[in-house]
Amino acid sequence: MPNERILVVDDSASIREFIAKTVLAAEGYDVLTAADGREGLVIAKDLQPDLILVDYMMPQMNGLEMLEALREANIAIPAILMTAEGSEALAVRALRAGVYDYLIKPITADVLTAAVRRALQRHWQQQIKERLPAHLLEANRRLEKRLRQLGALVNIGASVTAMLDLQQVLNSVVEAAVSVSGAEEGSLMLVDEQTGELYVRAAKNFDQKMVHTLRLPVKDSLAGQVVHTGQPVIISGKDDPIKIKTQFLVKSLVYVPLRSPNKVIGVLSVDNRIEARTFEAQDVQILSLLADFAAVAMQNARLYAEMIRERDTLDAILHDTDDYVIVVDTNDRILFCNATARNAFGITRTDFIGKPLKEVISHPEVLALFAKEAQSGRGRRSEIALSNEKYLNAQLTIIENVGRAAVMQDITHLKQLDRAKSDFVAAVAHDLRSPLTAILGYSELLMRAGPLNEQQMRFIEQITSSVHSITALITELLELSRIEAGFSVDLEPVAMDGVVRKAIEGLQHQKAQREHTLTLDIAADLPPLLGNPLRLQQMVANLV
Repeated sequence: MPNERILVVDDSASIREFIAKTVLAAEGYDVLTAADGREGLVIAKDLQPDLILVDYMMPQMNGLEMLEALREANIAIPAILMTAEGSEALAVRALRAGVYDYLIKPITADVLTAAVRRALQRHWQQQIKERLPAHLLEANRRLEKRLRQLGALVNIGASVTAMLDLQQVLNSVVEAAVSVSGAEEGSLMLVDEQTGELYVRAAKNFDQKMVHTLRLPVKDSLAGQVVHTGQPVIISGKDDPIKIKTQFLVKSLVYVPLRSPNKVIGVLSVDNRIEARTFEAQDVQILSLLADFAAVAMQNARLYAEMIRERDTLDAILHDTDDYVIVVDTNDRILFCNATARNAFGITRTDFIGKPLKEVISHPEVLALFAKEAQSGRGRRSEIALSNEKYLNAQLTIIENVGRAAVMQDITHLKQLDRAKSDFVAAVAHDLRSPLTAILGYSELLMRAGPLNEQQMRFIEQITSSVHSITALITELLELSRIEAGFSVDLEPVAMDGVVRKAIEGLQHQKAQREHTLTLDIAADLPPLLGNPLRLQQMVANLV
Protein backbone atom coordinates (compact mmCIF):
# COMPACT_ATOMS: atom_id res chain seq x y z
CA MET A 1 0.00 0.00 0.00
CA PRO A 2 1.28 3.60 -0.54
CA ASN A 3 3.44 5.34 2.11
CA GLU A 4 5.30 2.12 2.90
CA ARG A 5 9.08 2.58 3.19
CA ILE A 6 11.27 0.73 0.69
CA LEU A 7 15.10 0.60 0.68
CA VAL A 8 16.74 0.35 -2.78
CA VAL A 9 20.35 -0.92 -2.71
CA ASP A 10 22.27 -0.85 -6.05
CA ASP A 11 25.76 0.29 -7.01
CA SER A 12 24.43 1.79 -10.27
CA ALA A 13 23.26 5.37 -9.74
CA SER A 14 21.08 5.33 -12.86
CA ILE A 15 19.29 2.13 -11.79
CA ARG A 16 18.83 3.51 -8.24
CA GLU A 17 17.29 6.70 -9.63
CA PHE A 18 15.04 4.81 -12.07
CA ILE A 19 13.71 2.44 -9.40
CA ALA A 20 13.44 5.04 -6.64
CA LYS A 21 12.01 8.04 -8.47
CA THR A 22 10.46 6.77 -11.70
CA VAL A 23 8.85 3.56 -10.39
CA LEU A 24 8.38 3.51 -6.61
CA ALA A 25 7.94 7.19 -5.79
CA ALA A 26 5.36 7.45 -8.57
CA GLU A 27 3.38 4.71 -6.82
CA GLY A 28 3.40 6.67 -3.54
CA TYR A 29 6.11 4.73 -1.68
CA ASP A 30 8.66 6.37 0.68
CA VAL A 31 12.01 5.39 -0.89
CA LEU A 32 15.49 5.14 0.71
CA THR A 33 18.65 4.43 -1.34
CA ALA A 34 22.09 2.98 -0.72
CA ALA A 35 25.08 2.66 -3.07
CA ASP A 36 26.43 -0.66 -1.75
CA GLY A 37 25.77 -3.52 0.65
CA ARG A 38 27.54 -2.01 3.66
CA GLU A 39 25.60 1.27 3.40
CA GLY A 40 22.40 -0.64 2.87
CA LEU A 41 23.05 -2.79 5.96
CA VAL A 42 23.50 0.31 8.16
CA ILE A 43 20.32 1.99 6.82
CA ALA A 44 18.31 -1.22 7.19
CA LYS A 45 19.39 -1.66 10.82
CA ASP A 46 18.72 1.95 11.73
CA LEU A 47 15.47 2.71 9.84
CA GLN A 48 13.84 -0.76 9.55
CA PRO A 49 12.19 -0.33 6.09
CA ASP A 50 9.13 -2.40 5.13
CA LEU A 51 10.86 -3.89 2.06
CA ILE A 52 14.38 -4.10 0.60
CA LEU A 53 15.18 -4.14 -3.14
CA VAL A 54 18.82 -5.23 -3.37
CA ASP A 55 21.19 -5.93 -6.27
CA TYR A 56 23.31 -9.07 -6.05
CA MET A 57 26.63 -7.96 -7.57
CA MET A 58 28.01 -4.98 -5.62
CA PRO A 59 31.50 -4.03 -4.32
CA GLN A 60 32.56 -4.57 -0.68
CA MET A 61 29.38 -6.55 0.23
CA ASN A 62 26.99 -8.18 -2.28
CA GLY A 63 23.22 -8.33 -1.87
CA LEU A 64 23.02 -11.84 -0.39
CA GLU A 65 25.77 -11.11 2.13
CA MET A 66 23.84 -8.03 3.24
CA LEU A 67 20.61 -10.02 3.70
CA GLU A 68 22.43 -12.82 5.55
CA ALA A 69 23.97 -10.21 7.89
CA LEU A 70 20.47 -8.89 8.67
CA ARG A 71 19.22 -12.41 9.45
CA GLU A 72 22.20 -12.94 11.80
CA ALA A 73 21.18 -9.72 13.57
CA ASN A 74 17.61 -11.15 13.94
CA ILE A 75 16.17 -8.46 11.68
CA ALA A 76 13.42 -9.93 9.46
CA ILE A 77 12.72 -7.58 6.57
CA PRO A 78 11.21 -8.91 3.33
CA ALA A 79 13.57 -8.56 0.37
CA ILE A 80 13.60 -8.84 -3.43
CA LEU A 81 16.94 -9.84 -5.02
CA MET A 82 17.89 -8.34 -8.41
CA THR A 83 20.65 -9.85 -10.54
CA ALA A 84 21.96 -9.63 -14.09
CA GLU A 85 22.88 -13.34 -14.25
CA GLY A 86 20.63 -15.87 -12.59
CA SER A 87 21.53 -19.42 -11.68
CA GLU A 88 19.85 -22.28 -9.84
CA ALA A 89 22.44 -22.22 -7.08
CA LEU A 90 21.95 -18.48 -6.58
CA ALA A 91 18.16 -18.90 -6.47
CA VAL A 92 18.46 -21.61 -3.79
CA ARG A 93 20.81 -19.47 -1.71
CA ALA A 94 18.46 -16.46 -2.06
CA LEU A 95 15.45 -18.47 -0.87
CA ARG A 96 17.42 -19.72 2.13
CA ALA A 97 18.27 -16.10 2.95
CA GLY A 98 14.53 -15.33 3.12
CA VAL A 99 14.22 -13.55 -0.23
CA TYR A 100 10.54 -13.12 -1.22
CA ASP A 101 11.18 -12.75 -4.97
CA TYR A 102 14.02 -13.15 -7.45
CA LEU A 103 14.19 -10.78 -10.48
CA ILE A 104 16.58 -10.98 -13.43
CA LYS A 105 17.67 -7.73 -15.12
CA PRO A 106 16.62 -5.93 -17.23
CA ILE A 107 13.42 -5.35 -15.24
CA THR A 108 10.44 -3.39 -16.54
CA ALA A 109 8.50 -0.97 -14.32
CA ASP A 110 5.36 -3.13 -14.42
CA VAL A 111 7.20 -6.31 -13.39
CA LEU A 112 9.00 -4.48 -10.58
CA THR A 113 5.78 -2.85 -9.28
CA ALA A 114 3.94 -6.17 -9.29
CA ALA A 115 6.79 -7.90 -7.43
CA VAL A 116 6.82 -5.15 -4.79
CA ARG A 117 3.07 -5.44 -4.23
CA ARG A 118 3.25 -9.23 -3.91
CA ALA A 119 6.11 -9.10 -1.45
CA LEU A 120 4.43 -6.47 0.75
CA GLN A 121 1.08 -8.27 0.70
CA ARG A 122 2.72 -11.56 1.66
CA HIS A 123 4.71 -9.86 4.40
CA TRP A 124 1.67 -8.15 5.98
CA GLN A 125 -0.42 -11.31 5.82
CA GLN A 126 2.32 -13.20 7.60
CA GLN A 127 2.60 -10.44 10.22
CA ILE A 128 -1.15 -10.57 10.86
CA LYS A 129 -1.12 -14.34 11.28
CA GLU A 130 1.84 -14.23 13.64
CA ARG A 131 0.23 -11.55 15.81
CA LEU A 132 -3.29 -12.99 15.96
CA PRO A 133 -3.97 -15.22 18.99
CA ALA A 134 -4.72 -18.85 18.28
CA HIS A 135 -8.35 -18.56 19.39
CA LEU A 136 -8.93 -15.74 16.89
CA LEU A 137 -7.52 -17.88 14.11
CA GLU A 138 -9.85 -20.68 15.15
CA ALA A 139 -12.77 -18.28 15.25
CA ASN A 140 -11.82 -17.05 11.78
CA ARG A 141 -11.64 -20.63 10.54
CA ARG A 142 -15.11 -21.33 11.95
CA LEU A 143 -16.44 -18.12 10.44
CA GLU A 144 -15.07 -19.01 7.02
CA LYS A 145 -16.65 -22.45 7.28
CA ARG A 146 -19.95 -20.89 8.35
CA LEU A 147 -19.85 -18.55 5.37
CA ARG A 148 -19.22 -21.49 3.04
CA GLN A 149 -22.16 -23.30 4.59
CA LEU A 150 -24.46 -20.29 4.25
CA GLY A 151 -23.34 -19.82 0.66
CA ALA A 152 -24.16 -23.46 -0.06
CA LEU A 153 -27.61 -23.03 1.51
CA VAL A 154 -28.29 -19.96 -0.63
CA ASN A 155 -27.25 -21.82 -3.78
CA ILE A 156 -29.36 -24.85 -2.92
CA GLY A 157 -32.33 -22.62 -2.10
CA ALA A 158 -32.00 -21.02 -5.51
CA SER A 159 -31.73 -24.47 -7.13
CA VAL A 160 -34.91 -25.70 -5.44
CA THR A 161 -36.88 -22.72 -6.76
CA ALA A 162 -35.26 -22.53 -10.21
CA MET A 163 -34.68 -26.16 -11.27
CA LEU A 164 -37.48 -28.41 -12.52
CA ASP A 165 -35.20 -31.47 -12.83
CA LEU A 166 -35.54 -33.26 -9.48
CA GLN A 167 -32.44 -35.42 -10.00
CA GLN A 168 -30.34 -32.32 -10.64
CA VAL A 169 -31.60 -30.72 -7.42
CA LEU A 170 -30.91 -33.85 -5.35
CA ASN A 171 -27.40 -34.16 -6.81
CA SER A 172 -26.78 -30.52 -5.85
CA VAL A 173 -28.00 -31.19 -2.30
CA VAL A 174 -25.60 -34.12 -1.86
CA GLU A 175 -22.67 -32.18 -3.34
CA ALA A 176 -23.39 -29.29 -0.97
CA ALA A 177 -23.65 -31.68 1.99
CA VAL A 178 -20.21 -33.12 1.25
CA SER A 179 -18.73 -29.65 0.67
CA VAL A 180 -20.04 -27.88 3.79
CA SER A 181 -19.34 -30.81 6.13
CA GLY A 182 -15.87 -31.56 4.75
CA ALA A 183 -16.78 -35.25 4.47
CA GLU A 184 -15.24 -37.66 2.01
CA GLU A 185 -18.52 -38.77 0.44
CA GLY A 186 -22.28 -38.44 0.74
CA SER A 187 -25.56 -39.91 -0.44
CA LEU A 188 -29.31 -39.38 -0.37
CA MET A 189 -31.41 -42.49 0.17
CA LEU A 190 -35.17 -42.85 -0.19
CA VAL A 191 -37.56 -45.41 1.28
CA ASP A 192 -38.92 -47.99 -1.15
CA GLU A 193 -42.42 -48.58 0.22
CA GLN A 194 -42.80 -51.90 -1.59
CA THR A 195 -39.59 -53.56 -0.33
CA GLY A 196 -39.13 -51.69 2.96
CA GLU A 197 -35.57 -50.77 2.00
CA LEU A 198 -33.58 -47.59 1.51
CA TYR A 199 -32.05 -47.14 -1.94
CA VAL A 200 -29.55 -44.53 -3.21
CA ARG A 201 -31.18 -41.76 -5.26
CA ALA A 202 -28.16 -39.39 -5.43
CA ALA A 203 -24.50 -39.75 -4.38
CA LYS A 204 -21.16 -37.94 -4.33
CA ASN A 205 -17.78 -39.76 -4.54
CA PHE A 206 -19.52 -43.16 -4.34
CA ASP A 207 -18.52 -46.09 -6.51
CA GLN A 208 -21.15 -46.39 -9.24
CA LYS A 209 -21.58 -50.08 -8.58
CA MET A 210 -22.39 -49.35 -4.93
CA VAL A 211 -24.85 -46.63 -5.98
CA HIS A 212 -26.84 -49.19 -7.97
CA THR A 213 -26.56 -52.09 -5.50
CA LEU A 214 -26.62 -50.50 -2.03
CA ARG A 215 -29.94 -51.15 -0.27
CA LEU A 216 -30.34 -50.90 3.51
CA PRO A 217 -33.28 -52.46 5.38
CA VAL A 218 -35.45 -49.97 7.23
CA LYS A 219 -36.10 -52.46 10.06
CA ASP A 220 -32.50 -53.30 10.95
CA SER A 221 -29.99 -50.55 10.08
CA LEU A 222 -28.71 -47.23 11.38
CA ALA A 223 -30.33 -45.46 8.45
CA GLY A 224 -33.58 -47.28 9.21
CA GLN A 225 -33.34 -46.07 12.80
CA VAL A 226 -33.38 -42.50 11.48
CA VAL A 227 -36.49 -43.32 9.43
CA HIS A 228 -38.27 -44.75 12.49
CA THR A 229 -37.28 -42.09 15.02
CA GLY A 230 -36.94 -39.03 12.81
CA GLN A 231 -33.73 -38.13 14.72
CA PRO A 232 -30.16 -37.75 13.33
CA VAL A 233 -27.47 -40.38 14.00
CA ILE A 234 -23.83 -39.30 14.47
CA ILE A 235 -20.72 -41.49 14.56
CA SER A 236 -17.48 -39.54 15.02
CA GLY A 237 -13.81 -40.39 15.15
CA LYS A 238 -13.90 -44.20 15.32
CA ASP A 239 -10.50 -45.82 14.80
CA ASP A 240 -12.14 -49.16 14.19
CA PRO A 241 -14.46 -48.90 11.14
CA ILE A 242 -18.17 -49.56 11.64
CA LYS A 243 -19.86 -51.88 9.18
CA ILE A 244 -22.81 -50.33 7.40
CA LYS A 245 -22.99 -53.17 4.89
CA THR A 246 -20.53 -55.62 3.38
CA GLN A 247 -17.63 -53.64 1.87
CA PHE A 248 -19.12 -50.44 3.28
CA LEU A 249 -17.12 -49.56 6.41
CA VAL A 250 -16.99 -46.02 7.83
CA LYS A 251 -15.01 -44.25 10.55
CA SER A 252 -17.27 -41.19 10.79
CA LEU A 253 -20.90 -40.79 9.75
CA VAL A 254 -23.92 -38.49 9.96
CA TYR A 255 -27.47 -39.51 9.03
CA VAL A 256 -30.25 -36.86 8.99
CA PRO A 257 -33.91 -37.52 8.06
CA LEU A 258 -35.80 -36.25 5.02
CA ARG A 259 -39.27 -35.34 6.24
CA SER A 260 -42.43 -35.05 4.21
CA PRO A 261 -45.43 -33.37 5.91
CA ASN A 262 -46.46 -36.61 7.65
CA LYS A 263 -43.50 -39.01 7.71
CA VAL A 264 -39.80 -39.59 7.06
CA ILE A 265 -39.27 -40.47 3.39
CA GLY A 266 -35.50 -40.86 3.30
CA VAL A 267 -32.05 -40.13 4.76
CA LEU A 268 -29.28 -37.69 3.82
CA SER A 269 -25.85 -38.97 4.84
CA VAL A 270 -22.17 -37.95 4.80
CA ASP A 271 -19.30 -40.15 5.91
CA ASN A 272 -15.53 -40.67 6.08
CA ARG A 273 -14.13 -44.08 5.28
CA ILE A 274 -10.42 -43.20 5.22
CA GLU A 275 -9.81 -40.56 7.88
CA ALA A 276 -11.66 -40.48 11.19
CA ARG A 277 -13.03 -37.06 12.11
CA THR A 278 -15.48 -35.44 14.48
CA PHE A 279 -18.72 -34.02 13.13
CA GLU A 280 -20.02 -31.03 15.07
CA ALA A 281 -23.55 -30.01 16.02
CA GLN A 282 -23.30 -27.22 13.46
CA ASP A 283 -22.64 -29.80 10.73
CA VAL A 284 -25.78 -31.70 11.72
CA GLN A 285 -27.81 -28.48 11.68
CA ILE A 286 -26.65 -27.56 8.18
CA LEU A 287 -27.23 -31.11 6.91
CA SER A 288 -30.74 -31.04 8.37
CA LEU A 289 -31.46 -27.82 6.46
CA LEU A 290 -30.15 -29.40 3.26
CA ALA A 291 -32.37 -32.42 3.89
CA ASP A 292 -35.34 -30.09 4.26
CA PHE A 293 -34.45 -28.49 0.92
CA ALA A 294 -34.38 -31.94 -0.67
CA ALA A 295 -37.77 -32.82 0.83
CA VAL A 296 -39.24 -29.54 -0.46
CA ALA A 297 -37.79 -30.21 -3.91
CA MET A 298 -39.38 -33.67 -3.96
CA GLN A 299 -42.74 -32.24 -2.87
CA ASN A 300 -42.48 -29.56 -5.56
CA ALA A 301 -41.61 -32.20 -8.15
CA ARG A 302 -44.63 -34.28 -7.15
CA LEU A 303 -46.98 -31.29 -7.32
CA TYR A 304 -45.48 -30.21 -10.63
CA ALA A 305 -45.93 -33.70 -12.07
CA GLU A 306 -49.57 -33.73 -10.92
CA MET A 307 -50.12 -30.29 -12.45
CA ILE A 308 -48.59 -31.40 -15.76
CA ARG A 309 -50.70 -34.57 -15.73
CA GLU A 310 -53.90 -32.60 -15.05
CA ARG A 311 -52.97 -30.04 -17.70
CA ASP A 312 -52.30 -32.75 -20.28
CA THR A 313 -55.59 -34.47 -19.41
CA LEU A 314 -57.55 -31.23 -19.74
CA ASP A 315 -55.68 -30.37 -22.92
CA ALA A 316 -56.53 -33.76 -24.42
CA ILE A 317 -60.20 -33.39 -23.44
CA LEU A 318 -60.48 -29.90 -24.90
CA HIS A 319 -58.68 -30.85 -28.11
CA ASP A 320 -60.51 -34.13 -28.71
CA THR A 321 -64.02 -33.11 -27.68
CA ASP A 322 -66.68 -32.59 -30.36
CA ASP A 323 -67.76 -29.41 -28.59
CA TYR A 324 -66.57 -26.04 -29.88
CA VAL A 325 -64.45 -24.27 -27.20
CA ILE A 326 -63.13 -20.70 -27.21
CA VAL A 327 -61.48 -19.10 -24.16
CA VAL A 328 -60.51 -15.40 -23.97
CA ASP A 329 -58.88 -13.32 -21.25
CA THR A 330 -60.34 -10.23 -19.62
CA ASN A 331 -59.15 -8.15 -22.60
CA ASP A 332 -60.83 -10.45 -25.16
CA ARG A 333 -57.52 -11.94 -26.29
CA ILE A 334 -57.69 -15.60 -27.24
CA LEU A 335 -56.21 -18.01 -24.70
CA PHE A 336 -57.49 -21.24 -26.24
CA CYS A 337 -59.44 -22.35 -29.31
CA ASN A 338 -59.72 -26.07 -30.02
CA ALA A 339 -59.53 -27.65 -33.48
CA THR A 340 -63.30 -28.11 -33.71
CA ALA A 341 -63.91 -24.39 -33.22
CA ARG A 342 -61.05 -23.42 -35.55
CA ASN A 343 -62.49 -25.54 -38.35
CA ALA A 344 -66.04 -24.24 -37.77
CA PHE A 345 -65.09 -20.55 -37.82
CA GLY A 346 -62.42 -20.75 -40.52
CA ILE A 347 -59.36 -19.99 -38.37
CA THR A 348 -56.35 -20.86 -40.52
CA ARG A 349 -53.61 -18.81 -38.84
CA THR A 350 -51.41 -20.61 -36.30
CA ASP A 351 -50.44 -17.59 -34.19
CA PHE A 352 -53.93 -16.87 -32.88
CA ILE A 353 -53.01 -17.30 -29.20
CA GLY A 354 -52.87 -13.88 -27.56
CA LYS A 355 -54.52 -12.14 -30.50
CA PRO A 356 -57.72 -10.07 -30.10
CA LEU A 357 -60.87 -12.09 -30.76
CA LYS A 358 -62.04 -9.68 -33.49
CA GLU A 359 -58.81 -10.19 -35.45
CA VAL A 360 -59.17 -13.97 -35.50
CA ILE A 361 -62.94 -14.65 -35.71
CA SER A 362 -65.26 -12.68 -37.98
CA HIS A 363 -68.51 -14.58 -37.29
CA PRO A 364 -70.98 -11.86 -36.18
CA GLU A 365 -72.98 -14.05 -33.79
CA VAL A 366 -69.83 -15.18 -31.93
CA LEU A 367 -68.66 -11.58 -31.61
CA ALA A 368 -72.14 -10.54 -30.50
CA LEU A 369 -72.13 -13.29 -27.86
CA PHE A 370 -68.94 -11.98 -26.27
CA ALA A 371 -69.93 -8.31 -26.73
CA LYS A 372 -73.33 -8.67 -25.06
CA GLU A 373 -71.77 -10.55 -22.17
CA ALA A 374 -69.31 -7.72 -21.69
CA GLN A 375 -72.16 -5.24 -21.49
CA SER A 376 -74.24 -7.21 -19.04
CA GLY A 377 -71.35 -8.48 -16.94
CA ARG A 378 -72.94 -11.92 -16.67
CA GLY A 379 -72.78 -15.26 -18.45
CA ARG A 380 -75.32 -15.96 -21.19
CA ARG A 381 -76.60 -18.50 -23.71
CA SER A 382 -77.23 -18.01 -27.39
CA GLU A 383 -77.79 -19.86 -30.64
CA ILE A 384 -75.28 -19.56 -33.46
CA ALA A 385 -75.98 -20.47 -37.09
CA LEU A 386 -73.10 -21.69 -39.24
CA SER A 387 -72.85 -21.31 -42.99
CA ASN A 388 -73.31 -25.03 -43.62
CA GLU A 389 -76.81 -25.03 -42.09
CA LYS A 390 -75.51 -26.16 -38.74
CA TYR A 391 -76.75 -24.69 -35.48
CA LEU A 392 -74.80 -24.39 -32.24
CA ASN A 393 -76.09 -23.90 -28.72
CA ALA A 394 -73.53 -21.57 -27.08
CA GLN A 395 -72.98 -21.26 -23.32
CA LEU A 396 -70.72 -18.40 -22.26
CA THR A 397 -69.26 -18.65 -18.75
CA ILE A 398 -67.22 -16.18 -16.72
CA ILE A 399 -64.01 -17.71 -15.31
CA GLU A 400 -62.78 -15.68 -12.36
CA ASN A 401 -59.28 -14.19 -12.75
CA VAL A 402 -59.00 -15.72 -16.24
CA GLY A 403 -61.68 -14.36 -18.58
CA ARG A 404 -64.57 -16.09 -20.34
CA ALA A 405 -65.13 -19.44 -22.01
CA ALA A 406 -67.67 -20.20 -24.73
CA VAL A 407 -68.65 -23.85 -25.08
CA MET A 408 -70.88 -24.70 -28.05
CA GLN A 409 -72.69 -27.94 -28.91
CA ASP A 410 -74.05 -28.96 -32.29
CA ILE A 411 -77.87 -28.90 -32.04
CA THR A 412 -78.58 -29.26 -35.75
CA HIS A 413 -80.41 -32.56 -35.22
CA LEU A 414 -82.49 -30.99 -32.44
CA LYS A 415 -83.43 -28.12 -34.74
CA GLN A 416 -84.45 -30.62 -37.38
CA LEU A 417 -86.60 -32.50 -34.87
CA ASP A 418 -88.14 -29.22 -33.71
CA ARG A 419 -88.90 -28.24 -37.30
CA ALA A 420 -90.49 -31.64 -37.91
CA LYS A 421 -92.57 -31.22 -34.75
CA SER A 422 -93.71 -27.75 -35.82
CA ASP A 423 -94.62 -29.03 -39.26
CA PHE A 424 -96.56 -31.88 -37.69
CA VAL A 425 -98.43 -29.57 -35.34
CA ALA A 426 -99.30 -27.21 -38.22
CA ALA A 427 -100.53 -30.10 -40.34
CA VAL A 428 -102.64 -31.52 -37.52
CA ALA A 429 -104.07 -28.08 -36.77
CA HIS A 430 -104.96 -27.60 -40.42
CA ASP A 431 -106.54 -31.03 -40.69
CA LEU A 432 -108.55 -30.46 -37.51
CA ARG A 433 -109.68 -26.94 -38.38
CA SER A 434 -111.30 -28.03 -41.66
CA PRO A 435 -113.88 -30.49 -40.15
CA LEU A 436 -114.45 -28.18 -37.21
CA THR A 437 -115.33 -25.40 -39.60
CA ALA A 438 -117.81 -27.72 -41.32
CA ILE A 439 -119.35 -28.79 -38.00
CA LEU A 440 -119.75 -25.17 -36.95
CA GLY A 441 -121.32 -24.28 -40.32
CA TYR A 442 -123.86 -27.11 -40.19
CA SER A 443 -124.79 -26.16 -36.64
CA GLU A 444 -125.63 -22.65 -37.82
CA LEU A 445 -127.65 -24.07 -40.77
CA LEU A 446 -129.68 -26.23 -38.42
CA MET A 447 -130.71 -23.16 -36.45
CA ARG A 448 -131.72 -21.42 -39.69
CA ALA A 449 -133.62 -24.41 -41.15
CA GLY A 450 -136.65 -23.98 -38.95
CA PRO A 451 -137.88 -23.73 -35.41
CA LEU A 452 -136.11 -26.03 -32.94
CA ASN A 453 -137.38 -27.16 -29.60
CA GLU A 454 -135.51 -26.37 -26.40
CA GLN A 455 -133.64 -29.66 -26.26
CA GLN A 456 -132.46 -29.34 -29.88
CA MET A 457 -131.22 -25.80 -29.22
CA ARG A 458 -129.29 -27.03 -26.17
CA PHE A 459 -127.65 -29.75 -28.29
CA ILE A 460 -126.60 -27.22 -30.96
CA GLU A 461 -125.21 -24.84 -28.30
CA GLN A 462 -123.17 -27.72 -26.84
CA ILE A 463 -121.83 -28.60 -30.30
CA THR A 464 -120.88 -24.94 -30.96
CA SER A 465 -119.23 -24.59 -27.53
CA SER A 466 -117.22 -27.79 -28.06
CA VAL A 467 -116.06 -26.61 -31.48
CA HIS A 468 -114.87 -23.29 -30.01
CA SER A 469 -113.06 -25.14 -27.18
CA ILE A 470 -111.24 -27.41 -29.62
CA THR A 471 -110.36 -24.41 -31.82
CA ALA A 472 -108.90 -22.59 -28.77
CA LEU A 473 -106.85 -25.68 -27.88
CA ILE A 474 -105.46 -25.86 -31.41
CA THR A 475 -104.57 -22.15 -31.28
CA GLU A 476 -102.81 -22.60 -27.92
CA LEU A 477 -100.97 -25.64 -29.24
CA LEU A 478 -99.61 -23.62 -32.17
CA GLU A 479 -98.70 -20.76 -29.84
CA LEU A 480 -96.89 -23.13 -27.47
CA SER A 481 -94.91 -24.52 -30.38
CA ARG A 482 -93.87 -21.00 -31.39
CA ILE A 483 -92.90 -20.13 -27.82
CA GLU A 484 -90.77 -23.28 -27.46
CA ALA A 485 -89.03 -22.48 -30.74
CA GLY A 486 -88.40 -18.93 -29.53
CA PHE A 487 -86.89 -20.00 -26.20
CA SER A 488 -83.89 -21.56 -27.92
CA VAL A 489 -83.09 -18.46 -29.92
CA ASP A 490 -81.56 -16.07 -27.39
CA LEU A 491 -81.69 -15.96 -23.62
CA GLU A 492 -80.30 -13.03 -21.67
CA PRO A 493 -80.68 -11.38 -18.25
CA VAL A 494 -83.97 -9.42 -18.30
CA ALA A 495 -85.15 -6.75 -15.83
CA MET A 496 -88.70 -7.90 -15.02
CA ASP A 497 -89.96 -4.49 -13.84
CA GLY A 498 -89.44 -3.07 -17.33
CA VAL A 499 -91.10 -6.09 -18.96
CA VAL A 500 -94.19 -5.81 -16.74
CA ARG A 501 -94.53 -2.07 -17.38
CA LYS A 502 -94.35 -2.54 -21.15
CA ALA A 503 -96.97 -5.33 -21.00
CA ILE A 504 -99.35 -3.10 -18.99
CA GLU A 505 -98.84 -0.20 -21.40
CA GLY A 506 -99.94 -2.47 -24.24
CA LEU A 507 -103.25 -3.20 -22.43
CA GLN A 508 -104.22 0.43 -21.84
CA HIS A 509 -106.77 0.46 -24.71
CA GLN A 510 -108.55 -2.69 -23.49
CA LYS A 511 -108.59 -1.39 -19.91
CA ALA A 512 -110.23 1.88 -21.04
CA GLN A 513 -112.88 0.10 -23.10
CA ARG A 514 -113.90 -2.15 -20.21
CA GLU A 515 -113.60 0.65 -17.66
CA HIS A 516 -111.29 -1.44 -15.48
CA THR A 517 -108.86 -0.09 -12.88
CA LEU A 518 -105.39 -1.73 -12.87
CA THR A 519 -102.96 -1.09 -9.99
CA LEU A 520 -99.26 -1.89 -10.52
CA ASP A 521 -97.06 -2.65 -7.47
CA ILE A 522 -93.54 -3.88 -8.29
CA ALA A 523 -90.75 -4.52 -5.76
CA ALA A 524 -87.70 -2.31 -6.28
CA ASP A 525 -85.13 -5.10 -5.80
CA LEU A 526 -86.34 -7.70 -8.31
CA PRO A 527 -83.39 -9.79 -9.54
CA PRO A 528 -82.86 -10.15 -13.32
CA LEU A 529 -84.41 -13.21 -14.95
CA LEU A 530 -82.73 -15.25 -17.73
CA GLY A 531 -85.13 -15.31 -20.67
CA ASN A 532 -86.38 -13.71 -23.88
CA PRO A 533 -87.76 -10.17 -23.29
CA LEU A 534 -90.44 -10.39 -26.00
CA ARG A 535 -91.79 -13.77 -24.84
CA LEU A 536 -91.79 -12.70 -21.21
CA GLN A 537 -93.77 -9.57 -22.11
CA GLN A 538 -96.28 -11.72 -24.01
CA MET A 539 -96.60 -14.05 -21.03
CA VAL A 540 -97.34 -11.16 -18.63
CA ALA A 541 -99.97 -9.76 -21.02
CA ASN A 542 -101.70 -13.15 -21.22
CA LEU A 543 -101.76 -13.43 -17.43
CA VAL A 544 -103.36 -9.98 -17.03
